[in-house]
Amino acid sequence: MADPSSYRPSPGQIPDSPGVYKFRDEHRRVIYVGKAKNLRQRVANYFQDLANLHPRTRSMVTTAASVEWTVVSTEVEALQLEYTWIKEFDPRFNVKYRDDKSYPYLAVTLNEEFPRVQVMRGAKKKGVRYFGPYGHAWAIRETVDLMLRVFPVRTCSAGVFKNAARTGRPCLLGYIDKCSAPCVGRVTPEEHRELAEDFCDFMAGRTGTYIRRLEKDMTQAAEEMEYERAARLRDDAGALRRAMEKSAVVLADATDADLIAVAEDELEAALQIFHVRGGRVRGQRGWVTDKVEAVDTAGLVEHALQQLYGEERGDAVPKEVLVPALPEDTEAVSQWLAERRGSQVSLRIPQRGDKKDLMATVQRNAQQALGLHKTKRASDLTTRSRALEEIAEALGLDAAPLRIECYDISHLQGDDVVASMVVFEDGLARKSEYRRFQIKGFEGQDDVRSMHEVIGRRFKRYLQEKERTGEWEQTAQVSGEAPHPAQGSPAPADEIDPREDDGRPKRFAYPPQLVVVDGGQPQVAAAKRALDELGIDDIAVCGLAKRLEEVWLPDDDDPVILPRSSEGLYLLQRVRDEAHRFAITYQRAKRAKRIRTSPLDDVAGLGETRKQALIKHFGSVKKLRQATIEEICEVPGIGRRTAESVAVALASAAPAAPAVNTATGEIMEEDDGGTS
Repeated sequence: MADPSSYRPSPGQIPDSPGVYKFRDEHRRVIYVGKAKNLRQRVANYFQDLANLHPRTRSMVTTAASVEWTVVSTEVEALQLEYTWIKEFDPRFNVKYRDDKSYPYLAVTLNEEFPRVQVMRGAKKKGVRYFGPYGHAWAIRETVDLMLRVFPVRTCSAGVFKNAARTGRPCLLGYIDKCSAPCVGRVTPEEHRELAEDFCDFMAGRTGTYIRRLEKDMTQAAEEMEYERAARLRDDAGALRRAMEKSAVVLADATDADLIAVAEDELEAALQIFHVRGGRVRGQRGWVTDKVEAVDTAGLVEHALQQLYGEERGDAVPKEVLVPALPEDTEAVSQWLAERRGSQVSLRIPQRGDKKDLMATVQRNAQQALGLHKTKRASDLTTRSRALEEIAEALGLDAAPLRIECYDISHLQGDDVVASMVVFEDGLARKSEYRRFQIKGFEGQDDVRSMHEVIGRRFKRYLQEKERTGEWEQTAQVSGEAPHPAQGSPAPADEIDPREDDGRPKRFAYPPQLVVVDGGQPQVAAAKRALDELGIDDIAVCGLAKRLEEVWLPDDDDPVILPRSSEGLYLLQRVRDEAHRFAITYQRAKRAKRIRTSPLDDVAGLGETRKQALIKHFGSVKKLRQATIEEICEVPGIGRRTAESVAVALASAAPAAPAVNTATGEIMEEDDGGTS
């Protein structure tokens, strides 16, 4: 735990201008980002008596090892820079809303020649018009099915569209008049785009125009005694009304607004957002967050606005945003929202009428979401905590291993030997920290030697990172020890990340509390020997053997046996199985890449097109090898010089061993066009 006074800047150093500040820990990771109208006043507040600080703020300043700041011109710029840095550095002490699902949107791909209506999830794309989000994808499909009667826009994939254009026959929707079939030229691109734009207008809330138009056309058709057409128009109008009924009118003045409500307790908060367009609720979503910083409702609202609109432009930011509490600097936030929309945005608390009543509904949804989340998470947190405590008790650790790294070796009969490293933090997989290795020190199969090499390489990188940041020298001075021989000289340039020290997580920079290896006594001993050779004695090591699921510790002749029902054993099994999966995936990818190689790859100037032409002409590499130069020259595009090069390359390459059917023992003829 750091003493904040050890890195406290003098008051004269800090400007009294607007800006954004960052706290970093001893590993130079950014752990907190904040903004201020007056940097001097705000930053100084963190360095008062620890007893006067909120417990979460106290935890942050004692974890930090330095503070720095950036001056900006306006408070709006500070708001934007704060959002950018929180997104970039993912600081552990900042509030970050998380969601357990990706909400579906109804999307219209106006960036294509023939726009398509479809369900989309994930990041938004440029040139695509989005409506929603919706709670369920089936709700989108029901709405679209009703509206295709009136707006028969393309909904098929690119493959189906191209196949219909090639064959001249539309898909089923084209035959039942739920698609205008632009694939076969029933409508022009301009006419189809107009349909798509009308579809978007209707979804955006401009519904009355289309229904009145249909009713007028229906009346006219009836007067002209075109009863079939009138009936069709009647059914179309009914379909649009049913689509509208799926989102009831909640605000009579055709308001475009987002309503945000917050439910919170001492530890967590839940956020609910209702998207109202044209007076109707067009979408709903919710987030939850841990209150890892000292933040009130106004602060939670400000973070929510940043996350909700930080990537949005234009109409995606509504004219009105209704909130339960105004941010500390309402004027700056309103200006920021207006810049993103391109026009004025009203940010306020509803005081009366329909908007206040709807906000109460949103608030009830937030309370229910928080209750449901706590019910789910209580079990999850309890289980993970118990698992980590059981592991610590079984292995004799001083504290629960919050970061666990697991290593596995994979190969196929000694070929393509690789290793995997997976990371679990707080009992959850952290896939961004996964790493994979190729065994470089020797050829052949030796799992023990491979494990020694991988552990040595991984933690050598860790020590080099400590040396680069100065941690190793500081530690050595405090302890009175000389630097370890492995650290005596600078690391090679290719071993160190050349990027400047900007707070982003570095590869291999963080040490685990526990290293788990897939294997028994030999693998554990190899891992421990690698750590000892590097002078690392503060990281625990264990192995999990598959045979009886025994846990092996270094220098112990007998394994540790955890009960089969143990949560600790179950967590170790999950970690081990994930390492095995990651290693197998990498090994198979390497093997597939090697198998796909061909002697033709070594022929200079022979591109992929001409290689395929050769294989297609002769049927296989084996038959190509048997061909004469004159026969090779018969292939279109192959001259004599190239034919001679192909013949030489195939003659110098030893034929591959024949393939064997492992089920029958039968030797199979080579007929694969891509290998030899």
